[in-house]
Amino acid sequence: MPRIHFICLIFVMLFLVSSCAKSPLGRSQLKLYSSSQLAGMGQQAFAGMKTEQKVSSRPVSNQYVQCIADAITQHVPKSVFNGVWELVVFESPQINAFALPGGKIGVYTGLIELTDNQHQLAAVIGHEVGHVIAEHGNERMSSSALIGVGMEVTNQLLKTNKIASSNMIMAGLGLGVQVGVQLPFGRTHESEADLIGLDLMAKAGFDPQQSINLWQKMAKASGGNRQPELLSTHPLPATRIDNLAKNMPKALQAYGHATNKPRCKM
Repeated sequence: MPRIHFICLIFVMLFLVSSCAKSPLGRSQLKLYSSSQLAGMGQQAFAGMKTEQKVSSRPVSNQYVQCIADAITQHVPKSVFNGVWELVVFESPQINAFALPGGKIGVYTGLIELTDNQHQLAAVIGHEVGHVIAEHGNERMSSSALIGVGMEVTNQLLKTNKIASSNMIMAGLGLGVQVGVQLPFGRTHESEADLIGLDLMAKAGFDPQQSINLWQKMAKASGGNRQPELLSTHPLPATRIDNLAKNMPKALQAYGHATNKPRCKM
């Protein structure tokens, strides 16, 4: 079988295999990796981070973040991770946090210092855990693999037909893939994680309205130094706030029904 036909066959098979996957919000997903594969990758990456980055030794702040994370992860479906989540606070001014498949959460001290209360920090942790619930890592890796196959197909076609300046065309196609697929794809993930995280924090007993206050603080902390949304992997804070506000009535209802209202203190 000619190489180009073989690559095309792989491309079609990958698309058909993945076409039935759905996100928690009903969006079609491309997922080529198993949950166990992703969990192994997440656990390996987390182990490496703990050796490469400084781990916080502040007992009070660590207990504070652990309290919030424990409340959030109690509401994560067991099908996502059926075990004890590991939380590590990293000593760094980064205003960031992350969650990985395999039950791993990392929070930077810069984020703790930025947030005003447990509810705002819960909004971030819920958002990051939302990425894991929706298997966005699987999607990102899968789309990269599929885009790689598609680019190779195009490259082979250009070579086969001996089209002049094929390198220039491929460079343009690479930019088109980035702006047209990869960046909007990232924005979709962020928006989806916002809503999953909003639901998580509300069910865990944290005030969902504080998620809007959080993103207002994030916008202020950025100093207005943002790319146009078209060329950003993250929605603008104003977009996020608007989406959260539209979904706030449902979140407030879940918050009202929460049987436990955590009191996590620094």
